[in-house]
Amino acid sequence: MPEMSVRPYREITFDADGDVNAGQRDRLAETDVTDLVMFAHGWNNSPSVAAQLYSAFFAPFPGLLAHSPGVRLGYVGVVWPSMRFTDEPIPDFRPSAVAPVEARLDKATQDALTELFPGHTETVERLAQLLDEQPESEAAFAEFGMLARQLAEVPPGGLEARFTDDLPQDEQSPPAVLYENTLAMCRRFSLALDETGAVTEKPAAPSFSLGGGLKTVWKGAKELLRQTTYYAMKRRAGTVGELGLGPLLGQLARSSPTVRVHLVGHSQGARLVSFALRGLPDGARNVKSLTLLQGAFSHYAFASSLPHAPHTGGALCTMDHRVDGPVVACYSRHDSALGVIYPLASSLAGDSATAAGLDKRWWAMGHDGIQAVPRTPRLTLDEALRDGIPGSGCVSVDTASVVRRGGPPSGAHSDICHAELARVVLAAGRIGR
Repeated sequence: MPEMSVRPYREITFDADGDVNAGQRDRLAETDVTDLVMFAHGWNNSPSVAAQLYSAFFAPFPGLLAHSPGVRLGYVGVVWPSMRFTDEPIPDFRPSAVAPVEARLDKATQDALTELFPGHTETVERLAQLLDEQPESEAAFAEFGMLARQLAEVPPGGLEARFTDDLPQDEQSPPAVLYENTLAMCRRFSLALDETGAVTEKPAAPSFSLGGGLKTVWKGAKELLRQTTYYAMKRRAGTVGELGLGPLLGQLARSSPTVRVHLVGHSQGARLVSFALRGLPDGARNVKSLTLLQGAFSHYAFASSLPHAPHTGGALCTMDHRVDGPVVACYSRHDSALGVIYPLASSLAGDSATAAGLDKRWWAMGHDGIQAVPRTPRLTLDEALRDGIPGSGCVSVDTASVVRRGGPPSGAHSDICHAELARVVLAAGRIGR
């Protein structure tokens, strides 16, 4: 494990079905602390990369609590089987220059796909071959779409099946990315990448084939693959949260009833810690705050009534009441991954291509905060840090003043390692007050 910036630090590892590493669970129960900050990563393709994120995010906490002698703060990194395409930025890792977004699939990403989707080695190899050759035919795009969607299929007999068909409408099922015509979706993604300012590779020479210059659309094909993979990881995040982390928190409430738990999640990790509330046993009141950093799930998740479906609630309707404190969603307009790509991928099959980005049904929480929950305050970051955060209920905090760095196509989606955000976590949990 890379050197950690804080002590005591523990890791809790879950598999795809939410089963926890029992040894790690037992060591966590023995930790002598008053408060635990538990952070779940988004897309990271190795535990070592996740540990580097945790070290960077946790680093400001000891200094911020220097004058709080009564607080014994412990730190937990939640590690779950997700993945990251190697052209995606890693939180707080600053490359010297923004690398071009290429259509081809590099070896590291191929290996990650093969590891996370066992039994699909030949599928991944063929996807990589098509991205490398970029044939100018509609048949090639149709084959690519068929293969990409195989990776997002629910494993037969697996626990993830419950996170597909039974989700409310705010979960955008079925999404266009899994059902729309492949070539049409690739064209939409290509336009979306252009909108984010992504620098993409150009064909070696102009194309005059009957395909109409389809080589330029293959950058959109890679994005379709990323989003179908994202859909599978989204399902997995819900599984690990509800069936893994939630019960673990219940066990901790019994073994360490005085320990105050503060959940933090980034991107899909925000979905994971939120779905942990669905798995939290009745009567467990040890979760004292929930802080969501650039949450990559529906901004209607906590709503009891959806604007477009008044008789339907969000997937986490009433779950905010299981937090003995506030649910804080941090959002930024500089996050183009959630402001441009996410709504396009999440819109329903058959929706207008031009309306996807403007249709609020498909917006993510990290784009504009928690929506359709009455009496949810909307604070600037300065207001939250100066005046404090309400002691209960849902709260949206605009963190665009610090969550602003990052190149295309994701923008500031991963720009989360800031002392100001550490202060938000402390304020939400009343840690040191």
